[in-house]
Amino acid sequence: MIESNLINDLRFGWRSMRRAPAFTATALIALALGIGGTAAIFSVVNAVLLRPLPLGDPERLVAILHHRNNPVAPANFLDWKRQSTSFERVGAAEYWTPNLTGNGSPEKVQALRLTTDAFAIAGVQPAIGRLFVNGEDEPGREHEAVLAFGFWQRRFGGDRGTIGRSITLDGASYTIVGVMPEGFDYPMFWAHGVQLWAPLALGTRGASREAQSLRVLAKLRQGVSVSRAGAENTSITAGLEREYPGTNRDVHVIPLRDLVVGNVGPALLVLLGAVGFVLLLACANVAHMLLARGAAREREMTVRAALGAGRSRLVIQLLTESLLLGGVGGAIGLAIAAYGVHVLVALGGNGLPRAAEIGLDARVVIFTLLLSVATGLIFGMLPAVRASQTHLTESLRESSRGAGAGSSTRQHRLRDVLVASEFALALVLLTGAGLAIRTFIALRNIDPGFDPRGVVTMIVSFTGSSEASPERRVTFIEQLLERVRTLPGVTSASAINHAPIVGDIWGQSLFIEGRSVPKAGEAPSAAYRVVLPGYFTTMGIPVLQGRDLAMTDRLGAPSVVVINEFTARRYWPGESAIGKRITLDRPGPQTNWRTVVGVVKNTVRSDWAAPAEEEIFVPWLQESQYLTSMGPHVGYMTLVARANCDRASKLCDPASLVPAMRTAVWSFDRNLPVAEVWTMEQVVQLANARPRFTLVLLGAFAGVALVLATVGVYGVMSYAVSRRAHEIGVRLALGAEPRAVVRMVVGEGMAVSLTGAGIGIVGALLLTRSMASLLYGVKSSDPVTFLAVSLVLVVAALVATYLPARHAARTDPLRALRAD
Repeated sequence: MIESNLINDLRFGWRSMRRAPAFTATALIALALGIGGTAAIFSVVNAVLLRPLPLGDPERLVAILHHRNNPVAPANFLDWKRQSTSFERVGAAEYWTPNLTGNGSPEKVQALRLTTDAFAIAGVQPAIGRLFVNGEDEPGREHEAVLAFGFWQRRFGGDRGTIGRSITLDGASYTIVGVMPEGFDYPMFWAHGVQLWAPLALGTRGASREAQSLRVLAKLRQGVSVSRAGAENTSITAGLEREYPGTNRDVHVIPLRDLVVGNVGPALLVLLGAVGFVLLLACANVAHMLLARGAAREREMTVRAALGAGRSRLVIQLLTESLLLGGVGGAIGLAIAAYGVHVLVALGGNGLPRAAEIGLDARVVIFTLLLSVATGLIFGMLPAVRASQTHLTESLRESSRGAGAGSSTRQHRLRDVLVASEFALALVLLTGAGLAIRTFIALRNIDPGFDPRGVVTMIVSFTGSSEASPERRVTFIEQLLERVRTLPGVTSASAINHAPIVGDIWGQSLFIEGRSVPKAGEAPSAAYRVVLPGYFTTMGIPVLQGRDLAMTDRLGAPSVVVINEFTARRYWPGESAIGKRITLDRPGPQTNWRTVVGVVKNTVRSDWAAPAEEEIFVPWLQESQYLTSMGPHVGYMTLVARANCDRASKLCDPASLVPAMRTAVWSFDRNLPVAEVWTMEQVVQLANARPRFTLVLLGAFAGVALVLATVGVYGVMSYAVSRRAHEIGVRLALGAEPRAVVRMVVGEGMAVSLTGAGIGIVGALLLTRSMASLLYGVKSSDPVTFLAVSLVLVVAALVATYLPARHAARTDPLRALRAD
């Protein structure tokens, strides 16, 4: 019996939807947008925040880092591993970018060197072959390689016979022993897009507490919490700090998942809440429509009740129709979500962790199904209950004379509450979008300190090539720059170890001549840049005092340095820094003091919105021997060229210089890889990717919310006017001015809208606090944003109420009275 009633209700509901195509289409569009947007955002939240890391026992995996983010020295890693009892395994990883040669075109590979424990911690078996075994991370035995699945497919065509083959990395032979499964990107929080892994042999480096290059990874023992492991590690590092001052400060044990997610979590939760508001607005709009439709179906409900249908039976029938509407809207919304996920991933760019895992999995589909059911209940319950409250005598009497005052009053109250709630939700969303816009404008107005227009960068790696020897590399770089500078369309060219924002940052301790020498570990640190003459001109960085580096600043000449404005003001406030001396080594009898010959404008380093810090620029021609002594991992430079961006030039696009620049590099050696080619305009866009992601989505949600709220008010006022046609006709017949009718209708609509907006302001003041960590240059309670949003909503409400009011003022009194 129940099943038969349900089938009959579904059939009736389907016929009812088909008989009202305009109502059905409007309702489905609103629901599909709300459900689809919510499902799409949830798919991102699910992949990034909810789904476990694709590693073995992910909740037991942690990293041990200085200052929660910085690498550690080899000797510290070995001591922590030896003294700790909280971990089942402790391993280390080091970033490596070797040159792959001798197997097709040369390529600079993104790679990691790992201890065998670090690979075992991941708990993932290779797709083919094996992982490293004990002893393969010892000096002389570290020449195996495990490939990433995508790299294996692209470079070796997915040939299973690749196992056992040899490849040449930085001029040394490595044997391929395994291929990891598709999607494996260990360790996930750093060095993304790794293409191969090789064993890490520390050798004599294991005694160093200075060169901090390792990320330490560990797996907790069963039953050991992160806090307990952290407390033990604090005790260990405190003892080491007493023995080796300045080497073991501010060390943290951090869950791997926290590092992978980073600071994207708050933004995703804000967006999920925002799209949830859009869904509530859609529900309120559909509830409006169902209330209006319920009034039109009042006689139908009365007749059904007169024929014996109980109130519960009427509620079930109406809820079945609502659930059917929600189900169809959910199905369309799921299709919208499938497309929206691709848009979200594209918008998020590199700012979204675990982007490859984002998609519509079973959890998202089930969530969407439940959301559709919940939505149908939310927007259908009130109209269903209201429509089922039939009073036979009163309804039949009212149906014989038109709209009833009692029922109309109750329905007006419901509609007023829904309209007020829509404007409250819309104001919260518009405020969030306004704050995002203000933030994005503030970020866009940040002066990077350089002119990105027309600049292209590329890394040239010479490790393992004929240009790598200390005697040859200086000549090679000088000759390469001479050739690049003569290329058509190039106005200037130079080189630096790491380009701003997109490049790495090397830190060096800084000591000032004539100042007291800080204790070990307490010396200030400066970003260490190695550049060639012409770098500041090429990047468009103004020299504020003194001079640029010159070709004469080379080995044998007095050591010089250029510093940024922040360094000059911090250490020599109120006086010129030119002629002052600094050193990067702890002062002693053989100190290499460097004379400051120039001060340049502050430039953005890695974090676009971070304040300026110490930065020094030393001449490559004086540092080349020092860099060589640091090992093969510094065997590269970043080539920087500026294009002639005259409007009449066809080479204004700096990317058009890349082929000729590659040819110039390969004219020296075909085995020299060229990698990480960027225009600086792309780099700037990348730096603003995350705030742009938040801005675009919040703006889209706010736009939809504004439209829904405006349409909701317009629909309610239009329906109210049509129901009050008799009353308005009487007023006009008795001499009321049309303007008075307009004022009356607009006043009623604006009163409800402004009440909702007032509630929304209070809600926005409370809820936008959750956005504080996402804002820059503006407070979450910014009065300008609140005022602008309120004005937009007032204008929208005026438009939505004025149009029905004008229509009401044109009512023909005789026709209205005759119709009654």
